[in-house]
Order: sequence, then C-alpha cells, then structure tokens
Amino acid sequence: MLTVVRSCAKINLGLCIGALRSDGFHDLRTVYQTIALYDIIRVKIERGSGIEIHSEDPRVPKNETNTCWRIAERVMAALGLKGRVVIEIEKKLPVQGGLGGGSANAVAALLGLERAVKKSLPGAERFRIAAEVGSDLPLFLVGGTCLGVGRGEEVYPLPDLPAVACVIATPEVAVSTPQAFRDWDSLSVPQGLKPDSFGGSIGTAEAVPYPKANITNHNLVNNRVGHDFSRAESRSNKSGALAPEGTASKLTEVSPSDRMDEFSRRLSAWLSSQSKTGRVSSGVSAKSGGRAENPLLDLVRTGIENDFERVVFPKYPELREVKRVLERAGAIYASLSGSGSAVYGLFASRAAAEKAAGKLRKNDVPAAVTTTLTRSQYWKKIFD
Repeated sequence: MLTVVRSCAKINLGLCIGALRSDGFHDLRTVYQTIALYDIIRVKIERGSGIEIHSEDPRVPKNETNTCWRIAERVMAALGLKGRVVIEIEKKLPVQGGLGGGSANAVAALLGLERAVKKSLPGAERFRIAAEVGSDLPLFLVGGTCLGVGRGEEVYPLPDLPAVACVIATPEVAVSTPQAFRDWDSLSVPQGLKPDSFGGSIGTAEAVPYPKANITNHNLVNNRVGHDFSRAESRSNKSGALAPEGTASKLTEVSPSDRMDEFSRRLSAWLSSQSKTGRVSSGVSAKSGGRAENPLLDLVRTGIENDFERVVFPKYPELREVKRVLERAGAIYASLSGSGSAVYGLFASRAAAEKAAGKLRKNDVPAAVTTTLTRSQYWKKIFD
C-alpha cells in the first residue's frame, strides 16, 4: 500500500543556547512553530528486505545517514515487520536550511509507514524512536507551537495560537549546525576553558543513549518554565544582559544558566499574561494581526532572540541583510530559523507578506509566503 504524507517545516521563535553537557550536546530553550511549507513523502512496503531512498534532489542522502532510513529501520524492528521499505522524498524545502526538513521527513516516513502496514506504535515508543534519531524530530509528532528544552527533543505543546502570515527566505547558503555550535562555544566559553569539539545538536542525526520526549498539558509547561523563573529570581546576578546582535565579544558576563533563565522568565511571563486574558487557548483568528488580537505576536515581542544569529551573521552577512530587508518591509518579527540559513519574518497580513517577499525576489533571494499552523491545522495538512 502506498501512503503519501506532507512533511511540514518549522521555525524557531527564539533559541537560547545553554551550557555544553557531558553528552556533547547543549542545553537549549526554544519555541518551535510549524508552518505550511512542506516536502512530500511517499512510503510503500514491497517484498524483500532492506530500505530504499529515492529522491531527484542530489543533496538528499540515499543511505543509512538519511533520517528517513534510520527511523524506518527502527519502526520495522519495533513493529516486528519484514519487507522492503521504499521511501520517495519530493523535496521542496531547503537542505541545511534550519527549517527542520530532514527531521520532518523522518516523522512523515514514520507516520506513512504505520499507515502502510496498518499498525501503530504506542505513543511513548514513537517519541522514543524519534528522539533517538534526531533532536527536533519529536516536535513533528506534536505540531503547532511547542516549547523545546533539553537538547530540543523534550517537547511541551503550548496552547494553539492563531495563524500568522509568514515569509520564508532561503538564501543559497549552507550553514553547518555543528560548526555553528563550535563557533558559539568559542564565543561564550570563559578564557582558559576549551569547549568540546563535538559541538551540539538541534535536529542533527546524532543519537543519544536515553532520549527524552514528553507531551504534557499547559499547567506542566507553566511549571517547567516557572521553575526556571523562580530559580532566576533567586540569583544575585539578574542583569540578563545580552551582547548586541552580531558582536564578537566574549559572552562571559552572563553565565549560560543566567541566559537560559532569562529566556524562561520571558516565556513564563508571556504564558502568565495570556492565561489571565484567556487568549492563549482561544484559537480565534487574528482580525488584523495587531498586538491585542494575536498572542503569537505578543510572544515574539517579549524580546526572545535566536543566539545563533551572533555567530552565523558575522560569517554570512548576507543573512543579516535578509533579516534587515524583512524588518524594513514591515515584519513584526524577523529571525534566523535554527542555525539557518533560512530567515523568516512574521507579518500582520498576507498582503504585507507578499510585498516583502517580492522585494527579496527582486534581489535574487528565494522567498515564499506561507502561514504558521495551529496543531489541528498541522495534522489536517500532513494527512490531507
């Protein structure tokens, strides 16, 4: 049986990089948001054994390094199935773009494989396998707006937020995520300490022996970020000062823990304010995209940032310029997604987004107009 699944992308609404962990990864805080841009994954089971990956895009690996291969291998073993798995990947999303394309492809392959064999893994097993294959795979088993902690694999669904018009710019630049982490370590580690050369991961294929994946309710999310908030308030150093965008100064004045606490404090304050107004779970569409109508735009106005911009923009100034074009074109918020190279802007209307995308295209920067997806919209779209 052939199954077809849309593989939707994500953006990061802020991304805070914490300390390097003993397992070689970094602690992270981020808010994931799924969007309507997608690849198409086709899955079928044939007689025989093994796994085949097909794609007309030469950048897509066809061997066991592909996340689709790795997750299919695990799913077949977990379900006790035999047969040859054939996966076709129709790429529309950029490779190494910071949009989670490879991770989304893998989750789509998992879901497509379950449909093809008419068997489903238990929910906890799905998350275990997904987190084992890559750090940001679990978010695609949730969709919508999610808090990502740990190395990014521990996900907590945030309440649905109204859709917002979005421009995704995809300059033809390949940014290495492991190298971006190494650059960050070089920037932020105190003098005399050498960062682990292994770097970290946000959606890379490196595995860990005991991955975590979690789905919880709104109260548990508040408890998690609220704990960080309380811990931050008890610190004597509460400056939370961050270096200006693109600077090369050492980030030693504020510890990684303090910076993580600052991110959590801002998110916790946002969740608290939304809960008080009742808007956080309303799911109603924004009338004009203004501050009072759209809690997603309230979130980005808290000042959350993507730490990767500080090491990626100096190396790739063309990406910084794309962000500036989006801001000058009226973006309410613009940011690098993940470690890049995709840069996105959120707009108050589709018309404003179309106009901004047109300006980028005139400068030979590929740009697409899309929208963020609520959780229900996400699940409808991938299986539609």
